[in-house]
Amino acid sequence: MSTSGILKVDEALRRALPGRCAFCLAPALGERPWCAACHEALPWNLLACPHCAEPQPGALAGRPCGACLRRPPAFDRARVPLRYEAEVSGLVQRFKFHASPRAGAILLALLEESLTASARAFPGALMGVPLHPARARERGFDQADWLARRLARRLGVPHRVAHRRRDTRSQRGLDRSERRANLRGAFAVPGRLPPRLVLLDDVMTTGATLDALARACRRAGAEEIEVWVPARTPLHAP
Repeated sequence: MSTSGILKVDEALRRALPGRCAFCLAPALGERPWCAACHEALPWNLLACPHCAEPQPGALAGRPCGACLRRPPAFDRARVPLRYEAEVSGLVQRFKFHASPRAGAILLALLEESLTASARAFPGALMGVPLHPARARERGFDQADWLARRLARRLGVPHRVAHRRRDTRSQRGLDRSERRANLRGAFAVPGRLPPRLVLLDDVMTTGATLDALARACRRAGAEEIEVWVPARTPLHAP
């Protein structure tokens, strides 16, 4: 979609339910699509691994998780503000499987709100985790690319695209090592990337997909890579 098309869709979304919380329909907090009470009640991912953002027990808060200690990911850090629970899981499912632009706009707003000034100044480019073209046709859109294009425009940075070489089998039910094997060599990155890159996806489970894409991006010139995702699955979730 062109930039003008994106602007038209986003403007239509802002007019859809003016001044109402997307979660409870109470008066919204300014121009944001939520009220203060619902925003506070969201499952925030405050205690998490600093590398992969996996939710951590309180005693381990701020420390790398066991998986990152055993095998550090190819990306440097992950910024994932929410846990994939409650209202957030519903938003992700409506966006991912039902192509709801309203749900996508709310997820993007929550992600964008969580970014510090230094985070916003970090990327030289943004890239979404690509779907295989066959999977994108089946769903009707590529949700990570949808997020990346909009956020790149808002931050004023280039949007770059990777390609999925093969339609990998579903990651559901696979353990970490099986997920890595399933994604080995799955991505191709054309051209040369800037030194600082941000990868976006809609939800993060083990991080295997983002790790595989980050490895391809490093081969294309990226030196420091951050991952930005709205939601992370809870500890030990399948």
